[in-house]
Amino acid sequence: MYFCKANSSSKEKASISIKESDIEFGITSDSVDRLPNPAELFLGSITACILKNVERFSSLMNFDYEKAEVTVKGTRLEKPPRMDEISYELLVYSQDPSLNIKLLQKNIENFGTILNTVKSSCRVSGEVKKIGF
Repeated sequence: MYFCKANSSSKEKASISIKESDIEFGITSDSVDRLPNPAELFLGSITACILKNVERFSSLMNFDYEKAEVTVKGTRLEKPPRMDEISYELLVYSQDPSLNIKLLQKNIENFGTILNTVKSSCRVSGEVKKIGF
């Protein structure tokens, strides 16, 4: 079971407490340029899921990587308001010849808790690239 707690101050901001982390987010038009909004936090949870699974599958698939970067974009449908389509690009910086990008993408898309939850409600597409350095 997962757990988080959030609170807000009227006409100000809000924050989520998860374990030892506090994440502030915007709830007013005044904070739109400074703080993430709920949709951006939602997309952020997808990025966290993808990066967590890169680390997880690096052990299971026995490959090394130096770092990974992911960009997630969401398209919002106005009526009813919801995410309609989400796309991601994952860059894995690795010189390991045993890194199987196609298998990594398949595993991320089939075993990521957040990604699987999102895939059940909207279109998700992605691209994974290996970056040698």
